[in-house]
Amino acid sequence: MLASKLVCRYLQQDFSLPKAFTNHSAPAKSVIKPFARASAIRLQFHKPREKGAQSVEESLLEQYGFPIAGTETRCYTNHALSYDQAKRVPRWVIEHISKHKTLGNADRRHCKFRPDPSIPLMFSAVNEDYIGSGWSRGHMAPAGDNKFSIQAMAETFYLSNIVPQNYKNNAGFWNRMEMYCRELTERFEDVWIVSGPLTLPQTGDDGKKRVTYQVIGKGDVAVPSHLYKVILARRSRMSSEPLVLGAFVVPNDPIGFSHQLPEFQVHIEDLEKMSGLVFFPQVDKTKDLKNICDVDTCKLMGFDEFTLYITARKVHSARTLHRLEKVMSELRETGIEPDEYLVKLYKKKEEELVQQKQMEAREGRAG
Repeated sequence: MLASKLVCRYLQQDFSLPKAFTNHSAPAKSVIKPFARASAIRLQFHKPREKGAQSVEESLLEQYGFPIAGTETRCYTNHALSYDQAKRVPRWVIEHISKHKTLGNADRRHCKFRPDPSIPLMFSAVNEDYIGSGWSRGHMAPAGDNKFSIQAMAETFYLSNIVPQNYKNNAGFWNRMEMYCRELTERFEDVWIVSGPLTLPQTGDDGKKRVTYQVIGKGDVAVPSHLYKVILARRSRMSSEPLVLGAFVVPNDPIGFSHQLPEFQVHIEDLEKMSGLVFFPQVDKTKDLKNICDVDTCKLMGFDEFTLYITARKVHSARTLHRLEKVMSELRETGIEPDEYLVKLYKKKEEELVQQKQMEAREGRAG
């Protein structure tokens, strides 16, 4: 619990968590325990009364407790979130990344998707909700942002951090957005990111707007129509440069390489209206604040570079020589030449797998 309190304090230290889900009855930097007694939450009556006095109306209203939506803010090693118990997805997920957090030996192969142990099962998604649904399990705080800690990475696989996401979107455009955020740590000392799902209204043939969305599994996990990401970056803690901010909304659909990030940029106020959240409420958005796409490139990785990156990941995770050769064969079919890094990685992996195969053969003969 101490570690959870510390990460929440760090995430809130300058800019605070999304305001709509701050619990106003507790100290600003505290962590509210799941299913805290409703009597701890006091109605804010507008009629003035003496300090310490409780009106009859208030006493009667809370006699048997107020409805509870669960913990307002849940804190983990390197992210915090607000969870929607009805939709079984997060409302928002905030994380802080820096260069050192994206480096390290934590490996996602040692992590598994599983329900968040802090959420009662009746309100939780389970893996079976996703399996066979046609939707992938999409991270809001990505695993790749937490290579510094296997615990931090493993916690991103809690289903409280996951939404049903179009597979091609998850593996493609959204992945490239996440990579761009990590790239920002080369130029900015601190980067804060808030991500989450949206279910936006659509106009029907009759001209009327409606909000409809698919649900999957026995838990009726809500499939979002769109996903958002808000990025706030600081050059350095000693810098006098203005903070940079960017808000983006992307459809939960496949997005090709011909599209670039600025096409999906929206005004932060518009996203706040869509989501019902106030992002980074302690930042004065009317003063020194720059558009991230004016200060930085907002350029996502292109097809060739992205293909080489994905191929390198596949080479690294290959467990057999057959799989290794298949990965390189798939690359050749694209017509893209491997770069120097990939060639070295391939040779190193090939040597490892050959040695592994020889060792297994010797053990087989000895047995």
